[in-house]
Amino acid sequence: MAHALVRAVFALLRTQVSKIMTSLDALLENLIDYAGLYPPASLDLPEVIENYNRYLSSPDNWILNRLVLPASKLNDVKLRPKWRVTLLTDQDPGKLPPQIETLETKGDRRLSLPTYCETPLHRITGAFAKIRTGGVTPAAIPPAPDLADFLHQAAARRIPFKATAGLHHPIRASMHGFVNVFVAAAFAWHGMDRESIILVLEETHAPEFEFGEDQLCWRGLRLSTEQIYTARRDFAHSFGSCSFEEPLQDLRELGWY
Repeated sequence: MAHALVRAVFALLRTQVSKIMTSLDALLENLIDYAGLYPPASLDLPEVIENYNRYLSSPDNWILNRLVLPASKLNDVKLRPKWRVTLLTDQDPGKLPPQIETLETKGDRRLSLPTYCETPLHRITGAFAKIRTGGVTPAAIPPAPDLADFLHQAAARRIPFKATAGLHHPIRASMHGFVNVFVAAAFAWHGMDRESIILVLEETHAPEFEFGEDQLCWRGLRLSTEQIYTARRDFAHSFGSCSFEEPLQDLRELGWY
């Protein structure tokens, strides 16, 4: 009962307005779409469902966003009331349960629900963007200048996006870091130039990201907690990861969570 009360109070606090968030809270809240069905984890559906339910009931659930499912698996799953799902589909699936909140497609336009389109920005019509930030081979990782181009152009066009693949760790090493990407996105939303965005994406020294109560500081440049919150809400929505626990463990090792 005590643990349930603590979780309830914690959840209530997380739903308050952005002014009581820290800058790190604003960056991390509802950040990770759980995509355990996909490589490199490639878990079986029952294990993915078990994991998602466990994450939802954990104190870490404020960082969790949607469960990623392909349309082909929808009939194999009994959706629970508190679930939030993003559905991968090649065509408009028609009427869907209320737990399905967004769609993801290789197409270039909005379907029956808010839709993330994995296609060049200039082709997107009335929809959000989806950018692939890595993969199972080094060749699948886009260079920082290419990712900076995407962030700069998407911000200029005011097209919200989600990222997918490769963002397992907070800080850039052999792969892009999700802190790098989402801090860079927040700066881009608030007008940072392309060359500076590249430098944020290429940052490998974690202490250069200083998270305070009211602001984030990176190498002398600052974003307020409110600016991070609005950038996440209106632009940099989330990223898909086949692991929910690995990113959190890395955050703990850095002393950020």
